[in-house]
Amino acid sequence: MKNSTRLHLMAQLGLSIMLIFLVSCSHKSNLKEAIPEIISYNYDVRPILSDRCFNCHGPDAGKREAGLRLDIPAEAYKALQEHPTKHALVPGKPEQSELFRRITSKDTSLQMPLASKNLPRLSEREVAIIKKWIEQGAVYEPHWAFVVPKKQAIPEVKNKQWPINEIDFFILKKMEEKGLEPNEQASKERLAKRVYMDIVGILPTPQEMQLFVNDTDPKAYEKLVDRLMAQPQYGERMAISWMDIARFSDSHGFQDDSYRSQWPWRDWVIYALNKNMRYDTFITWQLAGDLLTNPTKEQLLATGFNRNHKITEEGGVIDEEYRVQYVADRTNTFSRSILAVTMECAKCHDHKYDPILQKDYYQLYAYFNNVKEVGIESTVGGPETYAKNPRMLITNEDVQTTLKFINRLDTNKLEVSIMGDRDTTRKTYILSRGNYDMPTTEVEPSTPAAILPIDKSLPKNRLGLAQWSFDKKNPLTARVFVNRIWQEFFGRGFIKTAADFGMQGDLPTHPALLDWLAVDFRDNGWDIKRLVRQLVLSATYRQSSVISKEKLNADPLNIYWSYAPRVRYSAEIVRDMLLSSSGLLNKSIGGPSVKPYQPSGLWEMATSGRGILRNYIQDTGQLLYRRGIYTFIKRTVPPPSMMLFDGSNRDECQVSRYSTNTPLQALIMLNDPTVLEASKALADKLLQEGEAPEKLVEKAFTIILCRKPTEKELEQLVGYWNETQKSIKSDTKKIEKIISVGIYKQKTHNLVSLVATMQTIQVIYNMQEAITKT
Repeated sequence: MKNSTRLHLMAQLGLSIMLIFLVSCSHKSNLKEAIPEIISYNYDVRPILSDRCFNCHGPDAGKREAGLRLDIPAEAYKALQEHPTKHALVPGKPEQSELFRRITSKDTSLQMPLASKNLPRLSEREVAIIKKWIEQGAVYEPHWAFVVPKKQAIPEVKNKQWPINEIDFFILKKMEEKGLEPNEQASKERLAKRVYMDIVGILPTPQEMQLFVNDTDPKAYEKLVDRLMAQPQYGERMAISWMDIARFSDSHGFQDDSYRSQWPWRDWVIYALNKNMRYDTFITWQLAGDLLTNPTKEQLLATGFNRNHKITEEGGVIDEEYRVQYVADRTNTFSRSILAVTMECAKCHDHKYDPILQKDYYQLYAYFNNVKEVGIESTVGGPETYAKNPRMLITNEDVQTTLKFINRLDTNKLEVSIMGDRDTTRKTYILSRGNYDMPTTEVEPSTPAAILPIDKSLPKNRLGLAQWSFDKKNPLTARVFVNRIWQEFFGRGFIKTAADFGMQGDLPTHPALLDWLAVDFRDNGWDIKRLVRQLVLSATYRQSSVISKEKLNADPLNIYWSYAPRVRYSAEIVRDMLLSSSGLLNKSIGGPSVKPYQPSGLWEMATSGRGILRNYIQDTGQLLYRRGIYTFIKRTVPPPSMMLFDGSNRDECQVSRYSTNTPLQALIMLNDPTVLEASKALADKLLQEGEAPEKLVEKAFTIILCRKPTEKELEQLVGYWNETQKSIKSDTKKIEKIISVGIYKQKTHNLVSLVATMQTIQVIYNMQEAITKT
């Protein structure tokens, strides 16, 4: 017995050694194959240097060691400061290059990175890449994101039948290079659900679905897309991500965290997106609408974008300290959202990885430093504190004329915070270590030279900055927006780090397509709807989301888009799905934020005791059924059900949300009053139609998932319905407790069937498919 066990263990050990050997051989084989024939500095070398070397030998002069700078070729080629006879890089000669000698040295006192830096040694593959790069001349390239995009030629592909528009040629070319094939087109039902949720954020009704499925016109899908983009719900759906970027909130933040009346700005964003305002105009008005010639009230309202930041109302704070925070917030928001550059890293010192100096940061900061505001204007009080100076009054006449898009009949002295500069220019200084009270060298408004030196003829104000942003020579603005819109529809951008196109950001997976789309977008009038239409009409977007085992191995993260992404809906869209499927949704556009169901006591536990947001006063009636974008955001206590689905608390500019998976999400879908009430409303509606359980369950499934259930799915759900009805039949108290949730009053009198149907619908709502794009 013992010998048998020993032999068994030895056999297992031998098998393990064999597997290790095979993996090792495979790794070595792949190692040689993985090294490109021609080494690219941008794509192969710079990521290695950026991770291991630039912290000590990069742009930050204050942290630079041994006088060696490796991010600039002239500096990297010259004689070493400490060893004048040696050079970090000798093009063509790795053995004479000190960089290569140090990364291959066995001597721990010489090898790089130094052990004291707690950075991993370079792998064999990385060393091989550095060696080959030096052999090929150690040629540097400008950082790809700082080079003006050019419209690449449409690539040749083998499968000429698949592409529908230009996007597909680029995507298919990459797939063919990787030995992949695109998925077949999704079924009409799944495609309709996908495009409804992506463009308007609301499920199609069974009637709308049937109309599309029965439409035999070859352009049926194209017509559907055009219909959806013409609906006012398009603006609501597209505005969700902009609320995160603009850090829109209904409270000021910090400890007092009292009410602010900034919602008319959100109404403007929805209106601007619906009327397809050009992206350059959309941004220019928000950055500098107040600086336009004879600005209208609409243009002034648009500047609320840069007044959405946190504002303190606390006594005893230092005025200048907080004013400086507000200016820094606007600077950081601009650089993240428009440029996707981590300028904030240069607030206290030169950037460690990107060619951005501390001086560059404060020159950009200077554009936002002249706003006519103070750090603390007043303590918590009445309506006079809901907006901060500079501010604008919105009258009833405005709402009936120039600001018709604002959803409020009686404005009642409604005010919003807007931008407005002082009559005299406030001086801007570089702040030592970023401290508000340590000014050093005075600077003028300007832009980072590494990105694009600003034309000296442009005004030295925010309007000049906006014009610089949309200069044809600006390499970032169009790329950044196209990447973000791609992220909205495909789950991730060409650059995963959507807020960082710098040295530490991810490289683009499809650089040629990104540049093609950026130039096409720019040269076609910055037309947002045209861009969205291109994306959703592509064959790439229309693919099935089925993932074969082969594709799961070859493309697990779907970076080649060889299948349609499976992405969980955002927090707002989960709510909208529930309300639209149940028939409860209040479709009114715009207006003040609303307070839906929320666990009691949350606000009361986190309040200073001042202001009108001391207590959570839940809304009533149809206000409870507004879309997720209108949910009231109190910064210190954001809506818990939205936060569990990775919503933003709007403390700062957020370009993309995290996507997590936690059991608490399942608890929300099982217990949240909105889910329970939606289940009750839909169950009541179906029971009134007098259908048999099988038909009733099938209809509920079709309404929520937009497809017919399989025989097995229907059998299981009907079985659950029957079991629930039997178990609940005699438990009157439990029935009353279940149906008591929410203000919706059922019309059906058969409460047992109501509960059975309601709980079956909850099961459907809890299917992954219900809250996931497929």
